[in-house]
Amino acid sequence: MAAAAVGVSHLVQSTRAGATYGFAMVWAVVLANIFKYPFLEYGPRYAIATGESMIEGYKRLGNWAIGIYIFFTLGTVFVIQAAVTVVSASLAAELTGLALSPLIWSFILLAICITLLLSGQYSALDGAIKLIMAVLAISTVVAFGAALYQGGQHEVTHFYPDIWDVAGVSFLIALMGWMPIPIDAAAWHSLWSLEREKQTQYRPRLKESLLDFNIGYIGAALLALGFVGLGGLVMYGSGETFASSGTAFAGQLISLYTESLGSWAYTIIIICAFTTMFSTTLTVADAYPRVISRFLEVLWPGTFIQAKSLRFYRILLVLVPVFSLGVLYFLGDVFTLLIDFAATLSFLTAPVLAYINYRLVTADHVPEECQPRPWLRWLSRGGIMFLSVFALLYIYWLIQYG
Repeated sequence: MAAAAVGVSHLVQSTRAGATYGFAMVWAVVLANIFKYPFLEYGPRYAIATGESMIEGYKRLGNWAIGIYIFFTLGTVFVIQAAVTVVSASLAAELTGLALSPLIWSFILLAICITLLLSGQYSALDGAIKLIMAVLAISTVVAFGAALYQGGQHEVTHFYPDIWDVAGVSFLIALMGWMPIPIDAAAWHSLWSLEREKQTQYRPRLKESLLDFNIGYIGAALLALGFVGLGGLVMYGSGETFASSGTAFAGQLISLYTESLGSWAYTIIIICAFTTMFSTTLTVADAYPRVISRFLEVLWPGTFIQAKSLRFYRILLVLVPVFSLGVLYFLGDVFTLLIDFAATLSFLTAPVLAYINYRLVTADHVPEECQPRPWLRWLSRGGIMFLSVFALLYIYWLIQYG
């Protein structure tokens, strides 16, 4: 999940927040991570407690719950896959120097993802990705420290500009939409937890599973703050803004590091940034086919569907990227617009999914000792309120000023 989280929300949205608004949106990053925490933690919690994924759990709650999740999933799948892929494509162009169009690079990367997942080579790549993500995290912390020591690269009168206008609120919602990852990912995580059990033949205790989750989640949250700070210290107040073109954006992103660390860091950072972003693309490419094929099993639990589950997964591995490429074809290289649109969709669906996840993990069929403690229940209620208020605020802003 951390590999999926440290991607667009960090490399793109967090750095844009710092570069455009200084430190004015730090509170939003912090609160989004705090208030989304329970609903994402419920993914591995539910899987370990019940031995089934949240998809089966939604069905237990009723057709309304699984129907809402299916509707939201099918409504966002192609846009989200397209958004994460075009970021990877932009970094691939920067890394290789091959000036292919974003659509062609996206086709190449998705073809690689399909090949890796069909051949079962993801586990080997997963180990390498963890190491490279660690290097990127250390590099980000060092670059942030260097920029902080230098006092920023530019004269800045204040780091807290006014964000309460149409553009500011729109970006605020897009920033929080994928910070650190959409709430949909809780169901993905429940499926991955069960697959990991099959792979290792080991059923972890709840405490072990949640420790693993917390390490990844807290690390991703702190890293997001590092990206905001790096964007703010290096780029805010310089008069330069991030380009809407993906290829130009990739070059600007890498320059955040080289301005702080020196040109020697270019090769290390571009490799780490691309590999980290590619891991997100690969993870999302696996998640949606896995989730949709599980939908089919749960909705039509006959032996025919279960016997064909792997075949459905493989078919969807191809179909989802094909339709996602169609989204990129029609939208062109409107890089930041596509990302903001996808992230905003995720945020607007978040209050409903948060409520469903809370209902599920506190349901009667979940063992009492595995249900969330009182402090986590209170945080869940606060999170539902937080997400709902900001979703309504955004809708009001659109109606009033849009």
